[in-house]
Amino acid sequence: NPVVLQGECKPGSLRGCPVDQFHLNISRWQLYLHRDPNMEPLTQQLATHRIVSAVQKSGGTQLKLVMSFPNYGQAMLKPMKQERDEETNYNLYYFSDFERHNAEIAAFHLDRILGYRRVPPVAGRLVDVVKEIKDITTDRKLARTFFTSPVGNVCFYGQCSYYCSTEHAVCGRPRHLEASLAVMLPDLSLASRRTWRSPWRRSYSRSKLAKWETEPDYCSTVKKTPPYDKGTRLVDFMDMVILDFLMGNMDRHHYETFEKFGNNTFLLHLDNGRAFGRHSKDEPSILAPLEQCCRIRRSTWLRLRLLSLPQYRLSDVMRASLFSDPLHRVAPLLSEPHLAALN
Repeated sequence: NPVVLQGECKPGSLRGCPVDQFHLNISRWQLYLHRDPNMEPLTQQLATHRIVSAVQKSGGTQLKLVMSFPNYGQAMLKPMKQERDEETNYNLYYFSDFERHNAEIAAFHLDRILGYRRVPPVAGRLVDVVKEIKDITTDRKLARTFFTSPVGNVCFYGQCSYYCSTEHAVCGRPRHLEASLAVMLPDLSLASRRTWRSPWRRSYSRSKLAKWETEPDYCSTVKKTPPYDKGTRLVDFMDMVILDFLMGNMDRHHYETFEKFGNNTFLLHLDNGRAFGRHSKDEPSILAPLEQCCRIRRSTWLRLRLLSLPQYRLSDVMRASLFSDPLHRVAPLLSEPHLAALN
């Protein structure tokens, strides 16, 4: 059964309403269909349709905006914070890293290539900071943070826990800003979601270790704990672990599911902005759940074997997939070292 329909379009028709169609197609096992005919109009809307509203999303540690379209659809905007060829500073802890717009885009493509379809569709876009944010926002707190830089670029910084200051402002060039736009899931009032603490959550401390880092037999405890003691939840979690390892994402502290489907459903792979930070070093600790539990879904294992073959190398498949994103015309969304690191 589908989740719900958000907003109303033309009576008796969903033509011109790809966001609503996306919501209708959400099922117990995936966010969208394999070879979904709605994917092209949906990503086109994210990349090109007129934006009628821009407000800052409350909560979270870094700057995010909720953008609204004329047909009731909404998207989450994450602005460009880091050049594509930059690597995360080795002196930064994982919880202090920037969120990258191109990581959100690349995560969607990688998730789809792996056959998961659990990351909400994302598209890159060049946003006019003045016309599409400053001039239309009704968010007074956001509006107060706009300024013009010494070289004439239009900048803003919003309000958040990290990197929301004039020193870490987001700036256009001079007013065009690269950003990722991820389609919003159905409103919580229509399709509630449950948040689950990851059993392999990091300590988010500079000095303490998490239980899984000190107890070699930690998985035995997890496997006896609901919902990991039955059904597919444990191998669903391993799918997410594999995605995070390939992206270098150490920031998976929680995950969500749709409450309507109970415990027998897929995990949403949300908030991937801290992925693809380093290409020169793998982070083997991300694979701790896989190493400790020795569990993997057969279809995932077969897909990984396929993507290891010379004619289907993951780096080549990713490069081809990312070529379809509108921001590829500005610059490749992942640098060649990042693509090579996927192999």
